[in-house]
Amino acid sequence: MDSREKSLQRHSPNQNHLLAALPSADYMRLLPLLELVALPLGEMLYEPGQQMRHAYFPTTAIVSLHYVTETGASAETAGVGNEGIVGVALFMGGDTTCSSAVVQTAGHAYRLEARLLKQEFNRGGFLQGLLLRYTQALMTQMSQSAACNRHHSVEQRLCRWLLLTLDRCQSNDLVMTQELVASMLGVRREGITEAAGNLQRAGFITSRRGHIAVLNREGLETSVCECYEVVKKEIRRLLADVQYRQDEIISLTRQQSWKSTK
Repeated sequence: MDSREKSLQRHSPNQNHLLAALPSADYMRLLPLLELVALPLGEMLYEPGQQMRHAYFPTTAIVSLHYVTETGASAETAGVGNEGIVGVALFMGGDTTCSSAVVQTAGHAYRLEARLLKQEFNRGGFLQGLLLRYTQALMTQMSQSAACNRHHSVEQRLCRWLLLTLDRCQSNDLVMTQELVASMLGVRREGITEAAGNLQRAGFITSRRGHIAVLNREGLETSVCECYEVVKKEIRRLLADVQYRQDEIISLTRQQSWKSTK
């Protein structure tokens, strides 16, 4: 197995659920347009009012969407991982947003130029419907985050955030500081320290500098508010008919790679 094939196995657009859901013809048309990029922790993909030049389909990275106030304070409105796309404003009629997008968990994503995304969306068909349904799920997440931040405790919100992060990553060991989590939830660091301490004493997590390890997911699920399940159910409902073709796509990708080396 050559290095190119190993790379294809390690990184594939099929790791993103939206791309994996596309019919084969649509997927193979998009494949040469997608650019694999590394997203380091803390990288700003776009800022409020900034022209958006690309959309991102995360595979192993997680991106946090933030609203930033005039004073510089911020809070996460939604997270995007391998279930979605960063840059919905591009196909919803705008090239800028009032929010920012920053990498919460380092990893990789496939990048698509803004004009190409618009072109593909305007074709109509399955991709257009899929992106619109995902946008509805994202709106649900944003609405639920607003209600959760207003009505639920910091500990419940921390459980929700940890569970959503676990759903999008491949490890129970999360590389993040309590300062970062506090910024995501829009609370003081002391509040996160207290909430994390309670969860640690319960045996659900361990926390050390720059890391939070989840030891008991079921424990978090018993402590979380209803917001976590609401978001999960809405994603399942809206994307219930999605069929993933992982083996088929990997085979087609390898065939295309082999032909390109001939």
